[in-house]
Parts: sequence; C-alpha cells; structure tokens
Amino acid sequence: MARTEQDQVSGKPHVVIIGGGIAGLAAAFRLRNEPVRVTVLEGSARLGGKLSVSEVAGVAVDEGAESLYANRRRTTGLIGEAGLGEQIMPAGVTASAIWSRGDILRQPDRQFMGVPCDMDDLARSGVVSAEGVERARQDLVLPSFDQDGDVSVASYVGGRLGKEVVDRLVDPFLAGVFSGRAEDLSFEATLTPLAKASAHHVSLADAAATLTPELAPGQAPPPVRVATLDGGFGSLPAVLVREILAAAPDAAVRTDAPVRELTRTADGWRLIVGPGTDGERIDADAVVVAVPAAPAAALLRQVPGTGAAVAAFTDVPYSGVAMVTLAYPRTAFPGGLTGRGYAAYRVPAVEGRAVKEVTFTTVKWPHLAGEVDIVRCSIGRLGEEHLLQRDDAALIALATAELAEATGVSGPPVASRVNRWPDALPQYTVGHLARVRLIRETVAAQPGLAVCGALYDGVGVGVCMASARTAADQVLAQVKKAPVTAGV
Repeated sequence: MARTEQDQVSGKPHVVIIGGGIAGLAAAFRLRNEPVRVTVLEGSARLGGKLSVSEVAGVAVDEGAESLYANRRRTTGLIGEAGLGEQIMPAGVTASAIWSRGDILRQPDRQFMGVPCDMDDLARSGVVSAEGVERARQDLVLPSFDQDGDVSVASYVGGRLGKEVVDRLVDPFLAGVFSGRAEDLSFEATLTPLAKASAHHVSLADAAATLTPELAPGQAPPPVRVATLDGGFGSLPAVLVREILAAAPDAAVRTDAPVRELTRTADGWRLIVGPGTDGERIDADAVVVAVPAAPAAALLRQVPGTGAAVAAFTDVPYSGVAMVTLAYPRTAFPGGLTGRGYAAYRVPAVEGRAVKEVTFTTVKWPHLAGEVDIVRCSIGRLGEEHLLQRDDAALIALATAELAEATGVSGPPVASRVNRWPDALPQYTVGHLARVRLIRETVAAQPGLAVCGALYDGVGVGVCMASARTAADQVLAQVKKAPVTAGV
C-alpha cells in the first residue's frame, strides 16, 4: 500500500506492536510522546490480556491479575505517568497460610518464596512434620553441592532441605505464581535472588536468611508492599489506551487484527493482518512482538536467521488457570474472615485438592469490604488442564466444597463468576534463562525487532511492563537512525 497523506506530512517512523496485552500496551504507552507513529494490533476481540475486571455481587473484582509490588519504581512509574497514582490502593493484609493435613496453618515467618530460614520457626509453624523439620536441619551441616548448570527447584531445594519442605512450602508458592511444579521449574529462573545468594553460602537456609529481615522474638515480619488500583487492576488497560490516543492522535490501537505474516523488507518490515489470502498489508520501520511463545514462533519462523529463537520458543510450555470468584454473606464464615490474620492460603498438590490457592479478597483489599465477603479460588496447575474443561457449575461446586472443608463456611454463595485463562502462564522450566538469552540474542540481530512479555523476565505485571519499556527503547533507538518506510 502507498503511504498515507498523514505519513507523508509527518515523516514519522512507524512502529507496530503485535499484541495488545499489558506488555504491548505498556510498550505503546512508552512510545506515545516519541517522534514515531504507533500501531497496536491485537488478534482477539479485547485488549489487556490477563487484566480484566467485572462485578460480582455489585463489587468490581479482578478476573485475572490483581496486584503489583508498590515499592518497585518500574511498576508504579507507568501507573503514575498514566495519572493513576492516587488510585493505588495498598493491601490491608498480605500474610499467607498453608492448608496442610486438614488445617490452615500460618506459614513460617522467616522464609523466602517458601524456603525457610529458621528451623525453629519452621517447627513452630506445624506445616512440616517433625521428621521433615529434622531433615531440613541437615541443610546446616551438609557439604556444598556441585551444581552442573541449571537444575529444578525440587532437585536443589529438596537436596538441601528435603522433599517435605518442597512439597508443603515451596511447591505451593510456585503453583500460585507460575501454575507450575517444583520438579519442572528452574531454580535459577524462578527463585533467582535465592539462586544468586546460594552461590555465596553452603546452607540454603543461610542464603535465604540474607534475603529476609531478622525478627525479634514475637515480632511479625514486615508487610509486603502489595497494591492494586481503585476500580480493579483490570481497569489499567483502558486507561493506557486512552492516554496513548490522547498523546498521539496518529496512533492506532486495533482489536480483531491477528498478524498472520511477518517478513523483512529492504528497509523495514511487512505484516499481513487478517485471515485468508487477502489480508491487509502493513509496512513498518520496527516491530515489537508482545505475544506468547507459540504465536511468536509462528511469526519469526518466516524471518531468515531466527531459527534458534523459534526452537527456543517451541520449548516453552504453558499452563492454564481458572479463577472462581465467590460472594458470601459476611455471616457465612465462622468468626468472620478479618480476624484470621491472613489474606490467602495455598494448598499443596500433595493434598490432592483442585483449588491451589484461595484469596480472601475483601480482607486483602479493605476498600472492597461491604455487605459481602469476596473469595477468589484459583484452579489449575501444569498437568491439570482437564479441570479447566469442566463447566462453570462444576467448577463452582468444586471450589465451594473445598472452601467449606477448609474454612467451615456455611451455605451457598450469593453470587459467583468463573474466568478461564487457557495457556496463561509460561513455564520457566530448567534451562529457561538460556532459552531467553538465545531468543534475545537472535532477535537483536534483526534490525528494528524486539520482544517483550511474561516469557522473559517474570510473569508479574510489573516485570512485563518493565520488559515492554526495554523493548520500546530498543526499537526507538534503531528507528531514530533508520530511514522511514511506507506506512499503512
């Protein structure tokens, strides 16, 4: 297609972002005030990826991701730039518990991502048996391990602290974050700060202690600075789109625009958008690929010299999640929810339950408290895709039954909602960091091409937005030195 009149007048380089999830929108937001023209192409009917919000019993509750770390500037910076700084709402309670052997138990106070620092504290928690505690104490006297490359979390942590610590503490944490399993996930890629600290300590507990504050007897650990947005974290995508279009009137943010082909041209990139043989052609000076591994591999497969990245993409499995949100009368929970002292509990896979994590939403987010208590039940670990195939009624019945067993809640919920997120979370399996490095090195050799999203630096919304900023800066530096190609 010929360049439009607007492009001929503006002479702006054209940057196309493939994917309208939070990473793609964050990349476009980063570029909104730069001398480029931005087009976001989202293949589905809605923007925002795993960020979405809707009402349950009249309360706006997130359907997917719900929080961010408020003490990380790279996370809150974008939110502040979008004019939402005053809407950041801190969590009232962040402590978590563990459902273990028929009871909900507070997890050890001193632990890092499930790895305990204090064996006496571990024993007091009751999460691990006496035999399991004694096995964990061996970490303090075992010789150092000769680690030959990356290993699984279960292999490294289990070798130091024993299988029961992995099963009862670490695996539930990983299931909540990645929907994965300790025997598959990479120690270096998922427990990265601990992996780095362990290089300087023989004892893994000692390494974990360097990452957690020391506590006086009876002192509670400091709260984690977790926050959400007033109106739900799922309200963020619409605000970003509004700000992008307001700052850059020539920008375009499109849905139902799947990119079918990506090829190099003499001076940039060409994309074919839409199904069939008569797809729309779009030319670009630079492209940011902000989609999961499978569609990214399909696009790069058409670009010479990217075979190594394509192979790395195909080695990344994904896990799906179902979120069952329930609203109960405030009198339904014996003793109420607020006084329990924790905002969530995790369920180890060895317990044989479908629900892997329960969040007491109106405890965690006090600004949502009202006439009902809201509870979110997360279902789905890698290998449990069959659970997500059940209909809504079956998932609600499963969640309410397991919640009643754990908490004693009486009666049915007054409202419910089921959200399915198939293939939602990339699995950082053993060798993941090497795969990411290979992908980035291969992509960097292609002028005007960058990648971002949950696959690379972490699955949290904050790190996805940070990776988007990096990708946007990369292509911006390249297009400022490159000639402008024809536009749409």
